[in-house]
Amino acid sequence: MIIESVTVDIVEVPLGSNYVAGGQAVTSNCHVLARIRTKSGIEGFGYIVKQRPQLIGAVAQATRELGAELIGVNVMDVEAAWRDLSTKAKWIGPGGLLHWAMAPLDIAMWDAAGKALNQPLYRMLGGFRDHVPTYASDQLWYSLSLDELGRSAQDHAANGYKGLKLRLGRDFTVAEQVERATVARDAAGPGVEIMVDGTESWDLPYARMVGRALQDAGVTWLEDPVHHDDLDGLASLTAALDIPVTGAENLYTLAEFRNTMEARALDIVILDLARVGGITPWRKIAGLVEAYKRPIAGHVIPEVHVHLLASVPHGHKVEYMPRSTEILENMPVPKNSVLSVPEGPGHGLRLNEAAVARFKTG
Repeated sequence: MIIESVTVDIVEVPLGSNYVAGGQAVTSNCHVLARIRTKSGIEGFGYIVKQRPQLIGAVAQATRELGAELIGVNVMDVEAAWRDLSTKAKWIGPGGLLHWAMAPLDIAMWDAAGKALNQPLYRMLGGFRDHVPTYASDQLWYSLSLDELGRSAQDHAANGYKGLKLRLGRDFTVAEQVERATVARDAAGPGVEIMVDGTESWDLPYARMVGRALQDAGVTWLEDPVHHDDLDGLASLTAALDIPVTGAENLYTLAEFRNTMEARALDIVILDLARVGGITPWRKIAGLVEAYKRPIAGHVIPEVHVHLLASVPHGHKVEYMPRSTEILENMPVPKNSVLSVPEGPGHGLRLNEAAVARFKTG
């Protein structure tokens, strides 16, 4: 199972409906797509996706250079490959650009390894179950008007979602934050959990006030209320609020997760597959978090995260933010707020080659 070629492309898919996040307009989903082919003809692929094209070219070039180091490597040796690449490029790490560049390659290796063994990824990683509860996260931006937010929440509920997560920005009063959550709750109807994401945009005093108000309004999940480096602030919120404080999607390294766990800063831990550097480090972080008896959730890329969360007993929920539907033939779709792993070996996904060719920009 020796790797004989690695190719890397940039695939930019325009959005049908633009939105604002982090104060910037989002008009496309940009992928760095890596493909690995073995001498026996097995091909695996992996990708990361970001909402803006800034620095995507730099990530893709780094992925190409790192991918060249995989020629001659056995696809089954994912741990050795990850360590080798991270060591050779440690001057730009740990974390940061290095992890974003390594993640597509690592995912592609796991996909190829699964195909070589004819086993799905979730089973290779532990096989705890083949499905995970999910919640809707798309089209719930803070740039939406109250009417638009209500219609979106109503649509998600009509599609069977039992949980919705809306973003709350820095430019709202406490009353306005509660109003947005209430509009979403009333539009979604009974039995639908309302979750909110503060997008790390609040200071601690404001987070305390809005957290209590949202809790009283029936919100059941408070994500990223303050910056991820403010472990004391997060720990104080976790201790003070009855609703779970969630976060960690902006962490990169095992050490950062260890420090966060030791501070008892979060009730639910969210892992970002690109930032942690792929599946190989993801499973180590998952094991660390389990030792602290905390559940884990996934940040975007639900089509791969469903495998990872299904493989461990403390996999909590997968965020359904489908940013790659256009380039896949078989993007998994939730049924009654449950997402099942795609069928087939590896991650089970199939590229829509015509779409990849159409949207390829580099």
